Amino acid sequence: MQDTPYYWQSAKDLVRAILNKEVSSEELVTGFLSRIDSFDKKINAVVVKDGARALESARLADKALHSGTVLGPLHGLPITVKESFDVQGLPTTWGYAEYQANIARSHAYAVQKLIDAGAIVLGKTNVPTALADWQTFNPVYGTTNNPWDIQRTPGGSSGGSAAALACGFSALELGSDIGASIRNPAHYCGVYGHKPTWGIVSMAGHEIPSSPCVNDLDMAVAGPMARSAHDLALALDVLTTPLQMYGYHGWLPTRWQTCRQPIRDLRIGIVYDSPYAEVDSSVQNALIHLKQFLTEENILVRDDILPVDFKMAYETYIWLLRSATGAMQNQTQYQHTLDLAHALEEQDSSYAAWIWRANTLSHYHWVRYHQIRRNLQQQWAKYFESFDLLICPVATSSAFAQNQQGMRWERLIPINGKLQASTSQLFWAGLPGLVGLPATAIPLEISPQGLPIGAQIVGNTLADKLCLRFACWLEKHYHAFVPPPN
Repeated sequence: MQDTPYYWQSAKDLVRAILNKEVSSEELVTGFLSRIDSFDKKINAVVVKDGARALESARLADKALHSGTVLGPLHGLPITVKESFDVQGLPTTWGYAEYQANIARSHAYAVQKLIDAGAIVLGKTNVPTALADWQTFNPVYGTTNNPWDIQRTPGGSSGGSAAALACGFSALELGSDIGASIRNPAHYCGVYGHKPTWGIVSMAGHEIPSSPCVNDLDMAVAGPMARSAHDLALALDVLTTPLQMYGYHGWLPTRWQTCRQPIRDLRIGIVYDSPYAEVDSSVQNALIHLKQFLTEENILVRDDILPVDFKMAYETYIWLLRSATGAMQNQTQYQHTLDLAHALEEQDSSYAAWIWRANTLSHYHWVRYHQIRRNLQQQWAKYFESFDLLICPVATSSAFAQNQQGMRWERLIPINGKLQASTSQLFWAGLPGLVGLPATAIPLEISPQGLPIGAQIVGNTLADKLCLRFACWLEKHYHAFVPPPN
């Protein structure tokens, strides 16, 4: 194996080491489980462990390899899975105390795909209640802390996922994203994450008992998280379904079909800021530094053209996002929210009022907002005639201090010396999310405050491989994962 400790190595390198018999799967599983036991007390990332089954699966993987059988591209690789995905025999609670006895009877589709490819599930990682926060805490498993500063959030809702990767507790993660739930924790913890094109990874088995409308929810996706962009590409090939793989590999403009055009031929757009979600200077500076590097590499970069109407994009995203999450309510919850919406004053334009109205949006109004979304998709299509990729913030700042008081929109974070509602960051979540575009979260640098800062690489529909290929190039030539100092 490499001189780098196994717990900081990429999934790709660990699989290679297993296949070359430099290390056994059982040794890696034992090592990761021991590391979790030793160091997770302060972080609380891996909240459900499945050590006995993982060790048994590792022994079977080693036995198969000894007889000449390779189980798949993830042969014997120890991974963890976001708590919201079903893993047979383990609880799926979504952070709700009332679902602690909800034991999954089968694997979620995406989990099964990873296992079929040879991966071994060590356990499940923590989430905020209902997957509805950029902090990760709930009454079942408690609070997850950021490995770079345990007083700060690791992000959410895949917060436990990103923290586990940053701590070297796992080689690969399965996350989900509707409001930057893969991208935001990756940015806060300094790791990689990919939000795929909507629909190319099945969401079956990413659900809770009381919710009738979770599978293939509008804008929601499942995707990989890792310490290397190469691992994201490896995992996405595993996760895509056979029918959807046709689109993923085949139905692309000629320019993107092979993704082999020289990196220096790419046309890159960059956006630093928005009046709807002001970005801290530390994040903007990281993007400026990236632009300087790309320019020195003779790559065409433009930062003076916006991809779409930002006001239209933000407002439409919030209406359709909250309509989608509102559909997850059971009948009692929906009726309560409907009562709140009906009791609002007509002139009430508060964020809470916006949520309640959107949670109970009529089909008539949903279709109207969907038509606006279609208009925005056309704007994006026009933009991608001139650009191959867009790079922009994931969030308005680096990881903020833990704050579990009040409602999310009441929690304020400092941005350029002013206080901003933490929910304003949803603007950057929705920019690609509203229209189902792929987006790869990458680390860019460490801030003067000692916190990781990242960005997202946004591509056209089904241009996932292009996003990932550019992320891999930046990992090699610009900035790669850096372990937290402590």
